[in-house]
Amino acid sequence: MQQKVENKSTMPRVSALDMPDVPRGQLPPHLELQRTRVLCASDAPTHTENIQYSGAYASMGVDNSLQLDQFCKNFRVEVIRLTEDDMEFDMIGIDPSLANAFRRILIAEVPTMAIEKVLIANNTSVVQDEVLAHRLGLIPIKIDPRLFEYMSENDTPNEKNTIVFKLHVQCKRGGPRLTVKSDELKWLPNGSELLLATENPNSNSSSRPKTYTSFSCSQDSLPEFSNNPIGPKHHDIIIAKLGPGQEIELEAHAVKGMGKTHAKWSPVSTAWYRMLPEIVLLEEVENEMAEELVKKCPVNVFDIEDVAKGKKRATVARPRACTLCRECIRGEDWDKRVALRRVKDHFIFTIESTGGLPPEVLFTEAVKILEDKCERVITELS
Repeated sequence: MQQKVENKSTMPRVSALDMPDVPRGQLPPHLELQRTRVLCASDAPTHTENIQYSGAYASMGVDNSLQLDQFCKNFRVEVIRLTEDDMEFDMIGIDPSLANAFRRILIAEVPTMAIEKVLIANNTSVVQDEVLAHRLGLIPIKIDPRLFEYMSENDTPNEKNTIVFKLHVQCKRGGPRLTVKSDELKWLPNGSELLLATENPNSNSSSRPKTYTSFSCSQDSLPEFSNNPIGPKHHDIIIAKLGPGQEIELEAHAVKGMGKTHAKWSPVSTAWYRMLPEIVLLEEVENEMAEELVKKCPVNVFDIEDVAKGKKRATVARPRACTLCRECIRGEDWDKRVALRRVKDHFIFTIESTGGLPPEVLFTEAVKILEDKCERVITELS
């Protein structure tokens, strides 16, 4: 019995030459889409990784290496919204690792001033001393930390490393309950007012009086403070509530620190980013289906336009508002009509300042800190 053997050498072979005509040095459209976009399917995103290998597309004549001149050409920052306390801007042409570096530096490494030491002379309120000190530490202080120096354990307090506040509130007997707010914190430009208690070396240690780090200064004479008194950013923060006969008397010392030591020194209430949403209609969605698509989106990304008499068509009106809820691609065949994507090198960055520094200054300081880190690495390597 003879068996027919097919000559495999005559079968057509598919090679790179049989692909659609693509100019040398450019990627085919499907590969360029995978390289620059995150595809958000109904179950999970795909192509989320960044291809960093310089020779990944060498067979197609594409150089994927990072080049400084190309980065400078593509990178830009566009401010979308800027107010006293928050800022929204776009960083375009940047790697996610750098965007995350800015976020981490803003949260943990940009210094601010916060209350660190609380000297309590009298506290008869229901708030314990340690809880009261913790609440005071979280009150944001409106002052430029660049005007102050760090204070180490061996340093003595002075006008360049310490800010002194005083709080003395008393609720009279027979009167109504009293709410103590942050506007009761009074700045003491001349330093501490607590008397420095002296210890008697001949007495027992248990009977020695408690000492305070009292010091004098003249911060109000400095030009940077004379026309800009130091105080809390917000004057309506509730510190405690006093009943009749209760009293709080204390002195609070604020020093310079960073958020990685304690969250009270973090200059931002939050700093976050997200990739730019890209919504593409793969086919025209008209009439009843267009109205259904508009109703499906909870954040009003889509809109309807009149293209002819009695004919309506859906359009993508507000793509930045997309929260990737995927409601628009749920249901029968909707994923064939609408495509959800994220641009890999376009980040929408939001900074919310606690009030010590404006948000645009905070980002500038974060850039300087990252620059110093890079210089230290280069110095160590050389």
